[in-house]
Formats: sequence, C-alpha cells, structure tokens
Amino acid sequence: MYLSLSVLRSRSEYAKKALAIFWRRIMEETIEWLLEGSAWVEYKTRLDLLIKDKENEDVIESRKRMLHCPEIKSLIAELQDWPGSVLTSHKNAGHLIHKLTFLADLGIRNDAPGVGEIIGKIFRHRSPQGPFQVLMNIPSKFGGLGTDQFAWALCDAPVTLYSLARMGFQEDARVLMAVEYLAKLVRDNGWPCAASPELGSFRGPGRKEDPCPYATLIMTKLLLEIPEFRKSSNVSLGVESLLSLWERRIDYHPYIFYMGTDFSKLKCPEVWFDILHVLDVVSRSSTKVNDHRINEMIEIVESKRTSSGRFIPESVWMAWKNWDFGQKKEPSRWLTLKVLKILGRYRAGGPDFSRILTDNDEGGSAVSVFLNFGEIHPFAVIFP
Repeated sequence: MYLSLSVLRSRSEYAKKALAIFWRRIMEETIEWLLEGSAWVEYKTRLDLLIKDKENEDVIESRKRMLHCPEIKSLIAELQDWPGSVLTSHKNAGHLIHKLTFLADLGIRNDAPGVGEIIGKIFRHRSPQGPFQVLMNIPSKFGGLGTDQFAWALCDAPVTLYSLARMGFQEDARVLMAVEYLAKLVRDNGWPCAASPELGSFRGPGRKEDPCPYATLIMTKLLLEIPEFRKSSNVSLGVESLLSLWERRIDYHPYIFYMGTDFSKLKCPEVWFDILHVLDVVSRSSTKVNDHRINEMIEIVESKRTSSGRFIPESVWMAWKNWDFGQKKEPSRWLTLKVLKILGRYRAGGPDFSRILTDNDEGGSAVSVFLNFGEIHPFAVIFP
C-alpha cells in the first residue's frame, strides 16, 4: 500500500523508527544481494549506491573482475566490428550503438583493453557538420535514398556522442563540435526530427513542427554529460519538453510516441523511449527536483517493487535475453540497481546524491538516503 508523506509524518515517532528499521534491513539486504551479483553489478553498486571512491580497494578489484567477465569481453570484441550491421531501425537494441552505450554506463573507459580501437573507428567517420556517422539505410518511402551509406540522424548521433562523453571524451574538441552543432537544432518545444544531408528528405512519421520525443530525450541526456551544457537553458527546455509530453500523454502523441502501458513497463537496457529512460535523464538535471509529473512516474515505478525491495523486468529486448534483465520471472540485479539510483537522486533532493553523502562509519551510503523520510523525501513511500 501507499502512504503519502503527510500521512507518514503524522505517524508517531515510534512508528517512524520502526519503519526506518524495517526499510534499513530491506535496503541492506538488497545491497548485499547486488554485491553478490556479476562483477559489473558489484562494481556499479560500490560506486553508485555505496558511494565508494574509484581508488577504493574493493572498487578496483571489482572493476578488474568486470573487465574479465566473459559477457563484457564479448561485447568489446563485438564492437571491434564498428560500425557493424546496417542500421535500419533505431529501435534495434542489438545494434552496436546501444551496446556501446551499455558499456559506457557500466563505467568502461578508453583505457580498457580493446576500447581504444573502437573509439578510433568511431572518430574516422566524422561528418562535415561534426556528428559521427553510422552505416544506415533509409528506404525511399521514408524519404531516404534506399542505399547503404554513412550518415547521422538525431536519433543516433546523440547516442554515440553520449557514449564517447561517458568514456572520457566530454571535453574532446571533436565531440564538443558535434554536440554544439546538435544543440543548436533545439526549438521551443524540444528537438525535431533531423538528419544529415546524405539522408535526403528523411523525416519520421509526424508533423514537422512537433518535437521528436526520442531525439529530445537523448539530446537532453547527452547535454547533461557535457560540463558547459549541464546547467544550460537547452537542458531545462529538454526536461520540460519531456515532462510536458507526460502531462499531455492522453491526447498528444508526436511521431507516434505513446506514454501508456508499454511505456510504463520496466525494461533494460535504456534503448528506446520508456519510463525508466525518461526518469533516468530528468533525474540527472537539477531543474525539476520536486515536480508533480515526476512524482506520478516515480509512484508508478515504486508500485512495481517486490516485498523484498527488488524489481522484475516487465519487458525485454531479445538481443539481451541472456542477461539478468533479459527475462520477466525473477528480480534483476541490474534493473534494481538502475531504479535505486533514480530514486536515490530524487530522495537526496538533487541529481547527484553522492555529493551529500560521505563514505564513513555512520551510514554515509545510499541506505541513509532511502531511510530519510523527513524533509528531503518528496515522494510516496511504498510498504508491502
């Protein structure tokens, strides 16, 4: 059941302490469960939930184990074939641009074995405008030329640039040139459907004046990784556009993007336009810390928590069926970690909750954030 914050505050101090003890146990058990998972889950748990320093011995050891994981080595090996297969659908979760993003989100950097070669291949396909190109084929019926060619669109270039920024190239001149070019394409309602000249008259199935929800999502996500854009008006505009789409979701569906039942299903990795992807992006911004539209999405996500404090995937990408989030029967460690990170940002009152925590013996970890039911927790709390 749900208890609103006002109801929670009206409870006796004894009841509050009892609930705090209960949720501390749940959180501690959940974090222990995460640490028992694959090395890549353990590594990100230590960094993102336990707020350990990168130089911490346990973090260093878990990172070493992560880089030796067969599934991680397999992804890096597969990415050596960049740009890979022809991109015919940006929703193709198995395409290399999305696998690169997954590695970047794991914390894989340019110095990891084999990654430098991948980055080099990406940089070789730089367009005259700045954004990096991928091999794609847009059918003539959609305004393309119907041939394989190197080009970029606003539904792939930001994905590649985001990965490069996460991998340590956020201040690289080539990356900044591309980001600045794409940032200037913004309009009052978000980013449009746009593409490089090589794609002819290609435009998605929507009105030219409407924002493309996916392009707006990944552009906002990208700009939040670039220091000079992080607090820019473009980011504020992007976040507001995404929240406005949620507010108008009943009757406004630009470019046939809906925010209904399928949108609200928990799914990893963050490939397309869904509730976790949107929340992950807006939670990185400090522009909308306590907004009723965010609260509504947060409550939907929290309602899916199991009695043990974990989360089960509700939809899967078949290209990732062999991963722990590629099934819908059991709690997924990676999905649970992603959700807890999102909730943690909000409950700490800002996008980077690690800044207000300390790694000490007095509970300076994510557990402290999740148990603070006082002034900084603006959301409903779910009780099994």
